[in-house]
Amino acid sequence: MLIVYDSKTGNVKRFVQKLDFRCIQISDDIVINEPFILITYTTGFGQVPETTRQFLTQHSQWMKGVAASGNMNWGTRYGLAADQIAEQYNVPLVMKFELSGTKRDVETFKQEVFHFVHATTTMDHVEQRNYGEERREISVS
Repeated sequence: MLIVYDSKTGNVKRFVQKLDFRCIQISDDIVINEPFILITYTTGFGQVPETTRQFLTQHSQWMKGVAASGNMNWGTRYGLAADQIAEQYNVPLVMKFELSGTKRDVETFKQEVFHFVHATTTMDHVEQRNYGEERREISVS
């Protein structure tokens, strides 16, 4: 699964460098045409970074989940960017992690992505099988 990330202070970049996935940082000239999980940071008082917002205006159709870095000192606003993106784009909130994450956070993220990819692949096979069965039923009638 492709990981697309946005990092301002380097926390998210340090987190993704610990992953065993193909990771691409958001930039002005980025073009994505495959499914991805977004990892971003939370800025201000719980806002989604402007660079992430702009990226999603062009690429949200490929986003399959979101995770965010935050600082627990912000209390209820901790990692709020992920909550907002998940709600706005109707995608799963994969996880939140503090700053650049711990080893445990990295392992949790990897497991979540693995389960997500497995569930998505399984659903694709079920949908394809059901589609084929529906076609046979239609052709028999």
